[in-house]
Amino acid sequence: MTIRILNAGETRAAITDLSETLSDCVNGGASLGFMLPFEPEDAVGYWQEIADAVEKGGIILAVAEVEGKVVGTVQVGLASKPNQPHRGDLMKLLVHRSARGLGLSRRLMEAVEAEAARRGRTLLVLDTATGSDAEKIYPRFGWERVGVIPDYALWPEGGFCATTLFYKRVA
Repeated sequence: MTIRILNAGETRAAITDLSETLSDCVNGGASLGFMLPFEPEDAVGYWQEIADAVEKGGIILAVAEVEGKVVGTVQVGLASKPNQPHRGDLMKLLVHRSARGLGLSRRLMEAVEAEAARRGRTLLVLDTATGSDAEKIYPRFGWERVGVIPDYALWPEGGFCATTLFYKRVA
């Protein structure tokens, strides 16, 4: 398995795999901002926007590849406000259900945190669906739980979902 930080061209070349991974996670019940039904082709526009943001330097995109296929990803949005040059927003830690249990989440997080620190970020924040499998893993990666916001979003199949906020200092 390989973990890489992608540039814009590499992101565009990986859109098919990224779309499949996002679709698999949404269809597996992950609250990622999308509603069911959600097919890989529904994700293409999203990933094109991410590629554009990578090109402009606003997003760090890391991927996990197994046998040359992208099966996991995570992003850090780099805060652009003048009073937040030290902060980033961790977004969309995804691992295709077929590749879970290989330690990809931890390796993706280590890679993107290190790259964010290399780019001058010292504080990362994230939110994740309360009660989800994802909520359970962040403390194991050294993230501090801050609190819960009720009725923050909807689950992919509908119904309100709370979100849990976390932060981590990186160096």
